[in-house]
Amino acid sequence: MVVMDRDFLSDLFADFGPVTIRKMFSGFGISADGINFAMALRAGLYFRADEQTIPQFEAEGSKPFSYQTSTKTITVNSYWQLPARLFDDSEELADWARAALAAAQRAALRKRPKAKKVKKAATKKTKVPAKKAVAKKKPAKKAKKRAPRKRSSS
Repeated sequence: MVVMDRDFLSDLFADFGPVTIRKMFSGFGISADGINFAMALRAGLYFRADEQTIPQFEAEGSKPFSYQTSTKTITVNSYWQLPARLFDDSEELADWARAALAAAQRAALRKRPKAKKVKKAATKKTKVPAKKAVAKKKPAKKAKKRAPRKRSSS
């Protein structure tokens, strides 16, 4: 099994171009242009995938990222394991990395319109229901200061 540290990953993505490598879970998150497109974990290297790129992973016999909880196995279909043969072909790995970055960018674009719709809805003028009249509490009466009592001297 290959040990994937920062230096190894930097060398691996040399043909792709500059990447940012950050600690994440039990490994590293790999991003370009501020977009995460790969994960290097103990179980292997996983690239971002979508409906356009998943068939390519399936054709190579790759599996989606999955992990075990105490009760079940969770499968994350948006990240697929990189075929092992690509570790020895940096040019083709760079092509797969570009496809993974494109898939991550498409996913980011799909998320953005939802945020804009919410923002537009918030800026629309809508009638605000009138506030119910609430009786105001009267301020507590202040105790009057009394003049000190004169004591009679006997």
